[in-house]
Amino acid sequence: MTETVGKGRAPGRLPSMADVAQVAGVSHQTVSRVLNDHPSVREETRARVLDAIAQLGYRRNSAARALVTRRTRTIGILTTGSALYGPTSTAVAVEEAARERGYFVSLASVRSFEHERLRDALDHFMSQAVEGIVVITPQDDVAAAVESIETGLPVVMIAALDAEPVRAGTIAIAVDQRLGAYRATQHLLDLGHETVVHLAGPADWFDARQRERGWREALEERGREVPDVVRCDWSARSGYEAARRLGRRVRAGGGPTAVFAANDQLALGVLRALWEQGVDVPGDLSVVGFDDIDGAAYFVPSLTTVSQPFVSLGRRCLQVLAEAIEGAEVGRRLLIEPMLVVRASSGPPRAL
Repeated sequence: MTETVGKGRAPGRLPSMADVAQVAGVSHQTVSRVLNDHPSVREETRARVLDAIAQLGYRRNSAARALVTRRTRTIGILTTGSALYGPTSTAVAVEEAARERGYFVSLASVRSFEHERLRDALDHFMSQAVEGIVVITPQDDVAAAVESIETGLPVVMIAALDAEPVRAGTIAIAVDQRLGAYRATQHLLDLGHETVVHLAGPADWFDARQRERGWREALEERGREVPDVVRCDWSARSGYEAARRLGRRVRAGGGPTAVFAANDQLALGVLRALWEQGVDVPGDLSVVGFDDIDGAAYFVPSLTTVSQPFVSLGRRCLQVLAEAIEGAEVGRRLLIEPMLVVRASSGPPRAL
């Protein structure tokens, strides 16, 4: 196999734009236009330049490009470092969407959102000349800390906020948690259940509050009894412990016939506890979760749940951030629609 080396380029030296221009038979300026996706380049010429880039293995020098354009095309992503499915999936989706749009990513994880720690993380971003910041903010204290510090940069908060962001230049975007919970509860009511018990997440999480709100609205809209919320954390163990109590009530003949768990891990714990007690799902008790985690279709029975479109969330986040970086006016609060995925864990109550 023969390596193509531009005239005057020593073997082992990284190829330059001049080498690409020579191999493609075009000017240095034409190569620059192709790299920057300029519309004035003919398709035949563009194809020739791209072939030369592939042939030589050329990689543009991002540092040099930043000096010329005064653009780093770098964004900061600030997370809480949570290993939970929602925040982790969100961070991955944003990073992938950033690469799709040609942005580099600087990631900072802050487990304690004290003012000094947050300031250090933001200073880290500023030292890298980021053009905008994405903050994954699942809890009240995170959002309050972020809004307390002025950066002068566009900030997108991925959070199901209860209201619009206070600080100018901040945009909130999220999957519509309220709508997802509303549809999950409505699905159970449509199956014939008189009411639905809710295993809720921690009260200081935006997602938990919005899911509880959607559940409550669906019941009240139908004029149904609104049972007391069963407060949990996000773990399967918490769902398991709550369901052991519910299972005893079901076996005694006075329990609920439907449960909506605030996430799939809680639902997994519920299914385990019910199985241990001989409670049939969905015959004796229907169970619905939220998130559609990997493997939810392989629970026993397969789990009816609300799917969050994290890929769409990441792309929309990068779209609005890029628009804000360019100075465009962007809405302050944006919501993405979730989807109910019906599987075997939900069905009509046995009496119907």
